[in-house]
Amino acid sequence: MLKPHYPITTDRLLLRPFTHDDLDAVHAYESRPDVARYLYWEPRDRDTTQTFLDKRATRTALHDEGDAIDLAVTLRHTGQLIGQTLLIWTSRQHRQGEIGYILHPDHHGHGYAPEAAREMLRLGFDDLGLHRITGRLDARNTASARVLEKLHMRREATLIDNEYVKGEWTSETIYAILHAEWTP
Repeated sequence: MLKPHYPITTDRLLLRPFTHDDLDAVHAYESRPDVARYLYWEPRDRDTTQTFLDKRATRTALHDEGDAIDLAVTLRHTGQLIGQTLLIWTSRQHRQGEIGYILHPDHHGHGYAPEAAREMLRLGFDDLGLHRITGRLDARNTASARVLEKLHMRREATLIDNEYVKGEWTSETIYAILHAEWTP
């Protein structure tokens, strides 16, 4: 089980649970076609964003496999919400997890995604005791691949046309890192 103390502070970011007051900031990126392009969902309307925000606001601890910690990524000096990051506990028996992240495009290219995701690796390895953490992405999403590579995650596989998403076959690339390979 893992119930972190919030907020989680990095050099430039605060990672905290979502609140209902985050709707405008979350909808600002979830409604964008360029954000949804490589994700499983289409750009979201305000009501759909609200529904998923309500769910995210409850995802603050890992009690058992299948649970996720889903946190707002905010700028430390202003408090502005710029995206989200998560850690999913995928297997208790095999001590495995998965990380993910989404940032508003206005904040791409500043190193915020790896900074936030690094904290998810730390939570998974140091606090939950995971052995292996993966990152999965649409194989065309080269920007996300660069984030995982900055975290020293290894590209392990590309599954060709393994999912039918938004009316087309897509390939998925899987990155991973073991606890023994990870350095904070």
